Amino acid sequence: MSALRTATTDLAASLKSWRLWSLLGWIEIRQRYARSKLGPFWLTISMGVVIAAIGVVYGGLFGQDMATYLPMLSIGLVAWTLFSTIVNEGCNAYIASGNYIRQVQTPRLIYVLQVMWRNFIIFLHNILIVVLVLAIYGIRNWATLPLFLPGVAILILNALWMATTVSLLSARFRDLPQIVMALMQVLFYVTPILFHGSMLKKHAWIVTFNPLAYLIDLVRQPLTGEIPALLTWAVGIGMAVLGWSFALALTGRYHKRIPYWL
Repeated sequence: MSALRTATTDLAASLKSWRLWSLLGWIEIRQRYARSKLGPFWLTISMGVVIAAIGVVYGGLFGQDMATYLPMLSIGLVAWTLFSTIVNEGCNAYIASGNYIRQVQTPRLIYVLQVMWRNFIIFLHNILIVVLVLAIYGIRNWATLPLFLPGVAILILNALWMATTVSLLSARFRDLPQIVMALMQVLFYVTPILFHGSMLKKHAWIVTFNPLAYLIDLVRQPLTGEIPALLTWAVGIGMAVLGWSFALALTGRYHKRIPYWL
């Protein structure tokens, strides 16, 4: 209980310091794209080219109708990019901020929130691709669109607890970032982003037992005119509750050791 209390206090202090981690996220993006005319929009252009190329090739390969396949692909890929980059970059949240952690007394989780904020800003740029695709092919059901917002919130909450966990473990075990990156690549191919779950037919259990598929559906289905099933909401929320309980307990247990590991 003391470990959980320590982590909860750190999380509350980190959320109160939102000006700090949001500013750090902005500064990092500005430094990354200094003197660039388009800035983060280069990532948006790159994402758009990838979606167009994959859409043409895989849509033709699977014999899909572009009016259905391209919106599914664009939403899934943008959502996955947000999720995977938060987790992957979360591995280095403490390592990259080692100088701050060793010299300044600040809440630990601000560095994980900084990673989240930086990638959320990029997500807001990439979501323009989805808007463009939906503008071309039309919106099927306006009534389901508001469900997109809680879907994104649940996706981010789950990415955050995973980033919180791997950031701590990566500070102790420096080989973990490469393992996480490889694992995320594998998960990308078994998560229904490039394909519909129904395409697997008798192997559909791969999607059924993949919790990440439910997170992607929470973001994608409202934009494609569908209402996510209660099971989809239950899996997403349940993962967030259990995941944050584990991540906070782990963070509280090793909270004081982080500076020594760095």
